[in-house]
Amino acid sequence: MDGVNRDLEPRLLRAFTAVADELHFTRAAARLYVAQQALSRDIRRLERELGAELFVRTTRQVALTAAGERLLPYARRVLQAQDDLAAAFSGAGRRPLLVDVGAPVSTGSQVLAEARRRVGPETELVARFHSGLAGAAAELLAGRLDVSFGRAHGLDPAVLARLEHRLIRYERIAVVLREDHPLARCEEIPLSALAGETLYAAAGNDTTTEWTDLAVQLFAGRGIAMAEPFPEIEGDEEFSRVVTKRRWSVLASEVFIRLPGTVLRPLTDPVPLSPVSVLWRRGLSHPGLDALHAAARALAAAGWLHRPPGSWLPRPEALVLRDLRTVE
Repeated sequence: MDGVNRDLEPRLLRAFTAVADELHFTRAAARLYVAQQALSRDIRRLERELGAELFVRTTRQVALTAAGERLLPYARRVLQAQDDLAAAFSGAGRRPLLVDVGAPVSTGSQVLAEARRRVGPETELVARFHSGLAGAAAELLAGRLDVSFGRAHGLDPAVLARLEHRLIRYERIAVVLREDHPLARCEEIPLSALAGETLYAAAGNDTTTEWTDLAVQLFAGRGIAMAEPFPEIEGDEEFSRVVTKRRWSVLASEVFIRLPGTVLRPLTDPVPLSPVSVLWRRGLSHPGLDALHAAARALAAAGWLHRPPGSWLPRPEALVLRDLRTVE
């Protein structure tokens, strides 16, 4: 990449980073609101100007070449500088970014903590705590939130179409059991061992319908019953009180609050997974959002997107998994 054109268009670098992030031309084009053919033309033009091939393309996947890996950090710095310049004159960088993390103990909380280490004092990321993504999505569309986390494909498709999202983690699904429950002694709980059990999975809470939908799919055909609908429970203390009083076993994630008198046990045979995405309003531009994406990428690289062999995913995630790895 010798003799790089000093007037290289930032648009070409933005096209490159979008494909590098998604490793999929169709998704990258949708993210940039351009036709796939236009995106491909920009990538080819960038490769010509740099004199290097940036991606290896096959019918099944896209991967960065060594030159692409070399370019990526430089491209991100150039685009960040451009975004910082725009923010400095628009005031967007000074407005706090409102980030719903769901709960203090959550994937979103971990991403937010990492993002805060990556921004300067002029960029503020303010946490919000909504109990479910369905409720948070309504706040995103109304402009009262900027970012949230959760199972994106559990949302109404019409709602999801108005948001942008990126998968960042497969959380292992677990169960919360009373300490005196016969299965509490097990380190892991086979799904078959829950046949005949009744589990609370937020039925009746309109703000967490994406989680209840996942539970309906997981319980189907396994003899596991759903606890009766119950109104939304606000706050960890109240949740603990209700669960204790009603002696519920609770379907949960591996990233979950610790309730007194209970144990958290991961499920197995198969290992069920909950896909967690970061979601934001279309067209949103903010240095804090860039920091969240960078933090999520770093944490995902540490193993967040690992899927154990034979693991279980809800639909439609299980149906589109092949498409996510295929170049269209």
